Amino acid sequence: MERTVLVAVTERPDADSALAEQIRRVCAAMDELGLQVRWTHRAEDALAVIGSDASLTAMLVAWDAPGAEELLGGVAKRFRGLPVFLMAAEQELPLWVYEVIQGYVFPLEDTPHFIAGRIAHAADQYAEKILPPFFAALRRLEDHHRYSWHTPAHAGGVAFLKSPVGRAFFDFYGERLLRTDLSISVAELGSPLEHSGPIGDAERNAARIFGADRTFFVVNGNSTANRVVGHHAIARDDTVLVDRNCHKSIQHVLTISGARPVYLVPERNGLGLAGPIPPAALEAGAVRERVSGHPLALGEPTYAVITNSTYDGLCYDAVRVGELLGGSVPRLHFDEAWFAYARFNPLYARRYGMAIDERTLPGRNRPTVFATQSTHKLLAALSQAAMLHVRSAERAPVHYDRLNETYLMHSSTSPLYPMIASLDVAAAMMDGPSGLFLTGEAVVEAVRFRQAMVRLAARIRDDGRRPDWFFGVWQPPSVTDPRTGLTVPFLDADPALLCAEPGCWTLEPGAAWHGFDGLTESYCLLDPVKVTITCPGADAASGTLDWGIPARIVAAYLQRRGIVVEKTGDHTLLVLFSMGITKGKWGTLIDALTDFKNAYDNDLSLAEVLPGFGPPATSLQRFCSQAHDKLRDSGVGKLLDQVFTALPEPVLTPADCYQAMIRSRTERVLLADLPGRIAATTVVVTPPGIPMLMPGEATGSADGPLMTYLRALEDFDRAFPDLATDIHGAHRDGAGRYWIEVMTT
Repeated sequence: MERTVLVAVTERPDADSALAEQIRRVCAAMDELGLQVRWTHRAEDALAVIGSDASLTAMLVAWDAPGAEELLGGVAKRFRGLPVFLMAAEQELPLWVYEVIQGYVFPLEDTPHFIAGRIAHAADQYAEKILPPFFAALRRLEDHHRYSWHTPAHAGGVAFLKSPVGRAFFDFYGERLLRTDLSISVAELGSPLEHSGPIGDAERNAARIFGADRTFFVVNGNSTANRVVGHHAIARDDTVLVDRNCHKSIQHVLTISGARPVYLVPERNGLGLAGPIPPAALEAGAVRERVSGHPLALGEPTYAVITNSTYDGLCYDAVRVGELLGGSVPRLHFDEAWFAYARFNPLYARRYGMAIDERTLPGRNRPTVFATQSTHKLLAALSQAAMLHVRSAERAPVHYDRLNETYLMHSSTSPLYPMIASLDVAAAMMDGPSGLFLTGEAVVEAVRFRQAMVRLAARIRDDGRRPDWFFGVWQPPSVTDPRTGLTVPFLDADPALLCAEPGCWTLEPGAAWHGFDGLTESYCLLDPVKVTITCPGADAASGTLDWGIPARIVAAYLQRRGIVVEKTGDHTLLVLFSMGITKGKWGTLIDALTDFKNAYDNDLSLAEVLPGFGPPATSLQRFCSQAHDKLRDSGVGKLLDQVFTALPEPVLTPADCYQAMIRSRTERVLLADLPGRIAATTVVVTPPGIPMLMPGEATGSADGPLMTYLRALEDFDRAFPDLATDIHGAHRDGAGRYWIEVMTT
């Protein structure tokens, strides 16, 4: 690990004074000890180092240096235990300073080598102390340079060196990664299956950090974490409540467990975005009514799963959801694949599963809570790295040995140890003040981008020399400062207010900007780091408009510019502001959107803007108009709302359909032959990513909303193959026709 020492003093590096000369000698001695020194004499430079240099392992600060008090405050906000040495101060110090500093240094009294050695020793201790349990053990083991006589067969990468292509692989990834790709039989690291040794310590450390009773590291992705929870918590033929806005891994849970799903239906708006499930639908009376009238349900529900936050960044008041569903189910599962950071910023207070505890929801109605998180998605971990958090309740206590039996069914006996180390490190990065600092940075950059987009749109409108359209951002048009009671336009709001006040992001009941019905105060919040860019042509309240620009054309243009968005709808683009976002990154996105507007306004040819895309003889404007008109005239916006809110009739369970499929009692049929059949597999349009058909559901009549919607999608795809719908479960043939797997009659 690179070790950096920040020296923040009043003297310039070339100052002609006895103190400056002595500090130069101290710096030279630290350099001899392998420390990298950054000398600053300006407050803004020192604060920039504090905010940006994660290799910082010690500091030497003069109390009379410019901005010293602010600098020490910045250290306290970002680091835990960073050794800070204060150059002798004659005046009394504020009491909080003693909590930040480790000791004093007297440059003109002690020798440079003594001072440098003292700082280097503290830096070494800090660099070792910050390492979490498993990663520290893995580093120590790698330092032993031992021969391996166990799997994997590449033996620390040596096998790759025996082949030209293997050597290329070795050189690309480096020896250290391959030396730490070890077998589960290495006793010093513990067992990921028995949760022992350093791996067990790492999971217990993560449980403390994430606020769980127990945490399990899952190295097959959040999909596997979901399957572990469902397979453990649900018995065959149990009635379960399932958020219709569910990931396909929840369908796998239903298939594996043999459960009988009763779906909870989220709201939708005119942009095609899925909203929350209204609180009224989660009340015990509403659940009883829904279950009692369901053709597949048997008895009381035993489990419920809710997606939180949604793909589009809508997150519930999880405590309120726990209170509502606690009247119906003893076990509540939050699929928080995109929300692992929520605990570490007060903006998201109460909005994550592990917030449900004895303090926030006392009494016997509190359910046992599971939260599954795809750690790699928005925290810093390797792909497929996930965590399962558990908070047990008296009502349905978790027997962890039994849960581990399910965990073993879904776990590999050959896990990738660097992936486990990344989970350990991801948790450690969120520990203490670092979690708030890192999540706060992401929120700040998202707010800056959101305001920059709105300001640019306003400038274009006010300029008057070009068409006044621009891309929008799905967010409140104005916010209210709770301290003053004043409401201001979003673009004029204080960024500090937007970054800290949850009320700026909650979905007010009946507000037109979000377009969802049935909400109550503070029930749902829009996560500022998940930014939905809106293209002209639709709005949340009205749906598809007369004129517009389909988002898939914009997404194709952005991709040619090296910008890949997370999700594309008919008129929306989703971008994620993770901890890896920078001003340069989002500034490049704004520049690309502006260039697209210029190309559209100047009516450039499609061949010039998107070579090889669409009919080359047409213009960008004409192509956008043709595609938008097709979407508008087919009525896909209204059809989508009907399909995803009025669910198909359930006939069989997903498990029944799966058994039929593996025994060849299913067949694929064209859309013309689909009416009146029972789906054998899931049919999902992305976006919104919500199943329009689950296994066991009937397709309905030929003129029903489901069949009309599928025909409209197929028709659009055949007319605009470069803009084809991302649909799973509908298999296209060479002519672009949809084939759907159904039960044989």
